Amino acid sequence: MTETDERADAAGPLWRRALAELLGSALLAAVVIGSGIAAQTLSPYNVGLELLENAAATAGGLFALILMLGPVSGAHFNPVVSLVDAAFGGLAWSEAGLYVVAQLVGCAAGAVLANAMFARPLITLSQHARASGPHLLAEVVATAGLVLVIFALKRSGRSAHAPAAVGTYIGAAYFFTSSTSFANPAIALGRSLSNTFAGIAPASVPGFVGAELLGGVVGYALVRVLYPGRSPEDAADVILAHQRERAPLDQEGPDE
Repeated sequence: MTETDERADAAGPLWRRALAELLGSALLAAVVIGSGIAAQTLSPYNVGLELLENAAATAGGLFALILMLGPVSGAHFNPVVSLVDAAFGGLAWSEAGLYVVAQLVGCAAGAVLANAMFARPLITLSQHARASGPHLLAEVVATAGLVLVIFALKRSGRSAHAPAAVGTYIGAAYFFTSSTSFANPAIALGRSLSNTFAGIAPASVPGFVGAELLGGVVGYALVRVLYPGRSPEDAADVILAHQRERAPLDQEGPDE
């Protein structure tokens, strides 16, 4: 058994963690899309105010969701975070794969839920084209920054601040990036299913996903350079410590 497998056994049941990722991703997508629809309704033709309302709701919602589900799964809600976590050894690759599937399904379901709550057709493909060069560069920057925030906090022993830091970073990135900081392939998929303020045209999604994956690689490299010498154990509890029941030392089996 590998060291990663042993950590997986010590964590909570995989089905429960995957369910938490699905639920959290669904609620995150509902927050992003639903608050965008509400902003359009409350502040029509005032794009700056609409964006502020959307960003504030997303930042606050993300903060709450990480607090709520972080102790179960770590509250990744993002394929890039799960893949980087696996690259650091915090997740087995098979676990990361299941996390990614749960996140994709969850964000798609959250988009449908948001549309339903505002009496829109359940699925309406967005017409909002976003995949210009500056938008894609912005997604690389936004995603690399998100990865750096998450893993820097864990590797420096400050992961208790992750809910506030991640929510604040995403809220700020709505304004300092031209793409409004998707930074999440699952969210890009979900937002393509709603032709509303937060939407993205399906044709723009592959470019965004590619840029986000590249941003994940950049963020991974930056963490390696800035925070060297840390063990896979440091990555095992990203974003928050979650369901890791360690046996007392006197109950551990002999070395193999």
